[in-house]
Amino acid sequence: MHLPPEWHPQAFVQITWPAPHTDWAPTLPEVTGCYLRLAEAISQHQPLLILASDKDAVKDALNNQPGWRGDARNVHILPCPYDDTWARDYGFITTLSPDGAAQLHDFRFNGWGGKFPAQRDNATNRHILPHLARRLSAHYVDDQDLVLEGGSIDTDGQGTLLTTASCLLSPQRNPHLTRQQIEAELCRRLHQRRIIWLRHGHLDGDDTDGHIDTLARFCPNDTIAHVICADPHDPHYEPLNAMAEELRALRTPNGLPYRLLPLPLPHPITHPQDRHRLPATYANFLVINHAVLLPTYRQPQNDQAAQAQLARAFPGRHIIPIDATPLIQQHGSIHCATMQFPFPEAWGQ
Repeated sequence: MHLPPEWHPQAFVQITWPAPHTDWAPTLPEVTGCYLRLAEAISQHQPLLILASDKDAVKDALNNQPGWRGDARNVHILPCPYDDTWARDYGFITTLSPDGAAQLHDFRFNGWGGKFPAQRDNATNRHILPHLARRLSAHYVDDQDLVLEGGSIDTDGQGTLLTTASCLLSPQRNPHLTRQQIEAELCRRLHQRRIIWLRHGHLDGDDTDGHIDTLARFCPNDTIAHVICADPHDPHYEPLNAMAEELRALRTPNGLPYRLLPLPLPHPITHPQDRHRLPATYANFLVINHAVLLPTYRQPQNDQAAQAQLARAFPGRHIIPIDATPLIQQHGSIHCATMQFPFPEAWGQ
């Protein structure tokens, strides 16, 4: 068994649709537009599973969006109760075996250390499992004894897991486990050979205690794309530069340095009500079949620079910019809102 990288061929991507009962209520029309763009881009390349509290409302949104160019044949809407829409952190994490079998790992989600309600989010996997079992050749793995969010880990697909000490060692997640025990559990359950722990790097406004998918991401060919800050007056300057030093010191299993691709830190974006800074980041991109969805923030120079770097990281893939400004209002972005399911051979092409 192994945990495939995000650029492994995918069977589908899961999103959870914003609804009036969620924290999106004050900005529902704007964020719905963002999800329509996500659905359009994903469905043009592969199947899309949408979890919905109101299936008819999602159908209406898709059917009534002027100029929507998604592939409706690839869109599957499944009614499901949920607290919020950050599918990355409560969705299944899938491991594969060489003979094509898949295991759907259902880790416990506790609202990023008890910060937010999470009971219904944590139950979504068990709710949708019968639907997945009918469509996919996969086995359920009950990992509810371990708190783990999908956004807190990233893999190169070769047995190395990248994470942050600030998140996985948070006492609100698995206080009964030491770092060595957490490392052993991740290696055993996700079939990893080594864990890289970053000690530096954070984004103001982040609710996750430092998810790796906001800071540094594996890319093909021993490459890591990571956020940098060029403004010495910005409070992110020192922690992100310290993280860059950590990354420069890392070595691949073959003893070679990683190829590092810096991503600019967006100019400060603040919440419209209390003006606190929001954790905008270009590291929160999503890799799909033949494309990469890049969050943008209405900052042409930074948006274009990030797009150029991801084009270097993923040659041959279409880099699709998606305005994530509505998403960042609730402290997340494109990767946070999605979860990919890799494509075992047993599922057929």
